[in-house]
Amino acid sequence: MKRLMFVGMAMMALNACTGAPDGSPLVLNRPVSGTERGAVHSMDLDDGDYVEGVLDSGTDAAELRLVDRDGRPVRLLLNGTAGQVVFRFVAGPGTAALRVTPRGAGGYRLALTRRIAVADQHPVLQGHPSPTIAALAETVKRGGGTDAFWQDVARRGTPLVEPLIDPPGSEQVMMTFLARGARRNVRLLGGPNSRHETFERLGGTDVWFKSYVVPVSTRLSYQIAPDVPDFPGTCRECRMAILAQLQADPLNQRPWPADAPDPYNQVSLVELPGAPPQPGFESGWAEPAGQLVAERFTSHILGNTRDVAVYAPPGVDPAGNDTVLLLLFDGPDYLDQRAPVPTMLDRLTGDGRLPPTVAVFVANPTADARERELPGNPAFAAMLADELLPWLSDRMGIRPRPDRTVLAGSSYGGLAAVSAALARPDRFGNALSMSGSFWWHPADAPPDRPEHVAGLVASGDRRPVRFFLSAGLFESGSDGEIGILESSRHLRDVLEAKGYAVAYRDYAAGHDLFAWRGALGDGLLTLFGVARP
Repeated sequence: MKRLMFVGMAMMALNACTGAPDGSPLVLNRPVSGTERGAVHSMDLDDGDYVEGVLDSGTDAAELRLVDRDGRPVRLLLNGTAGQVVFRFVAGPGTAALRVTPRGAGGYRLALTRRIAVADQHPVLQGHPSPTIAALAETVKRGGGTDAFWQDVARRGTPLVEPLIDPPGSEQVMMTFLARGARRNVRLLGGPNSRHETFERLGGTDVWFKSYVVPVSTRLSYQIAPDVPDFPGTCRECRMAILAQLQADPLNQRPWPADAPDPYNQVSLVELPGAPPQPGFESGWAEPAGQLVAERFTSHILGNTRDVAVYAPPGVDPAGNDTVLLLLFDGPDYLDQRAPVPTMLDRLTGDGRLPPTVAVFVANPTADARERELPGNPAFAAMLADELLPWLSDRMGIRPRPDRTVLAGSSYGGLAAVSAALARPDRFGNALSMSGSFWWHPADAPPDRPEHVAGLVASGDRRPVRFFLSAGLFESGSDGEIGILESSRHLRDVLEAKGYAVAYRDYAAGHDLFAWRGALGDGLLTLFGVARP
């Protein structure tokens, strides 16, 4: 490697050429001082060295330049800065010295604080955070195979859950997702973040893995996607390619639902021992014992027709004065065995934890209609208040008071529940949001108000509405974008500052129906629960 050392006679020649005063040579971590304008300080560097340093010129501004062996400027590092300032550069073939030009009468102090040779410029190799993977890596390093490892995994199931070594007794654990035998890649959907992260391969073995530190209260569902195609396309097109391979984890021992036609229509469940109970689901699924009536409902305001199903648990009078009316968006999602809300209501009303409650499951006419109607659409709120409620009254005798009516939904549905309740508090006195999409804003929203609903609350009068909001700890934003977790917490703070009654709960979960079914029960009990002796 070519040396860039210019001391002694060479430095004298450089200063003679430039007419600059000869400053003290720079040695790593040995500061030099000076007062002369244009003093040149030689450096002993190799081509490609990464260098950091500090110039402190006090209250006077100063200029700092790299110069070559002939005194010609190579690069302006600092231009008229004052005080203590850090500079950085990579030494090139012509780098010889630093020239300091104070712009005042004061002196300066100059130091090189870091130098990294090319041979040492490589990322720090990360150890394997999972003790099991670390042990396997050692086995492979000694020439061993992976068959015994996979036999143990088949017995234990996935993901692997291991206690943290440091700190002991932590409220967190190490969770490691695994896949076997993929050729190109493995990606994860529904794990402890929302970024579709890629697994790491253990050397050239058939072991692919991804580890996370998660709370002991974690509950989530996930899928894996082996060998996702890579192809030229937009960022969204490449991201959506994961859907072509998404499937349940074959090593996970809790596929859900169990009667799905194939693994591509299943997810895999994780429920750690510290996960909170889900009210009404303690005993698993059971056939609902009440009456479910399915109807078609036409809205003239929205110009479409949709499915609406009404469920009353045994013994519940829909026309009762104290009956709670639950309007639940994305209704079909909460009618099957994945999140059987009728079963939940049977149990919660049957044992007295909830007062008599009737649920209305509101479907979307189409996927496109969902995208138009649920995100803060005043026409959707008008449909609910001025068409659906009168229709329910005429057809089924349901005449709820606003304080006994709750709008509920997840994702865009949570956004719709809060937006519609704020728009029509004369009909809806409660809103229950699960992972509400409160990051949303209209296309014409001002740049300084990206969170539309929080802005409406902050700028509007307080309405007679109570709120239950929830979000998953794994729903944080990324790359500087605000996520569901942050926007839900912000909305909570704005509501509280405005004087609203608001309950908020975080779950160690993601954007996940498996978590929402528990949050729905928690929210109903918070808003309407009956105190038990």
